[in-house]
Amino acid sequence: MTLEEYISLHTSPENEVLEAITRDTHVHILNPHMLSGHVQGRVLSMLSHMIQPKRILELGTFTGYSALCLAEGLAEGGKLITIEHNDELEETIQRNLSRSPLCERIELRIGDCKLVIGDLKDQVFDLVFIDADKREYCTYLDAVYPLVPVGGFILADNTLWDGHIIDPAYDKDKQTLGLRAFNDKLKEDDRFEQVILPLRDGLTLIRKIK
Repeated sequence: MTLEEYISLHTSPENEVLEAITRDTHVHILNPHMLSGHVQGRVLSMLSHMIQPKRILELGTFTGYSALCLAEGLAEGGKLITIEHNDELEETIQRNLSRSPLCERIELRIGDCKLVIGDLKDQVFDLVFIDADKREYCTYLDAVYPLVPVGGFILADNTLWDGHIIDPAYDKDKQTLGLRAFNDKLKEDDRFEQVILPLRDGLTLIRKIK
């Protein structure tokens, strides 16, 4: 048994809807590794339950798995808005979300994250999950900053990028460079406190303090 298998075995199981989404994503969708998966999904759910956000914004839906995990911790009457750039996934996402009673609390928007965030400029989100184009993470951070109150939280996925973040072999890879710039930006930005968790591909927890 590997350590990863041990962790999964000793983590609360995903529900039947999430199991079905995992299975269908691996069978029918390209790049199924982009799915958050069991352990990270339970971490997202746990963090959401701890924060109890009234409103969540997710950048990057893929097949809807992480949106459902985050929605589990919404406060009473809360809402999650999730954005996906790939319009070819819209039917799949809507079908997956409709499998859960949480679908009534989730709004899917198809389009460029930067443009959709601009349409949300008058709204407030207690929790933001960034998991879209890695080249744009710095732009996303600045874009969501006004939408998050002091004390609010931002989560950023893939911030270790399978170890590429410190591998010179990826010095010209644009996604790696985008993530390096994001990590460096956070390190120097006194508006935030942050910690990188070595979970899967790296998950950064960020709290807005200014």
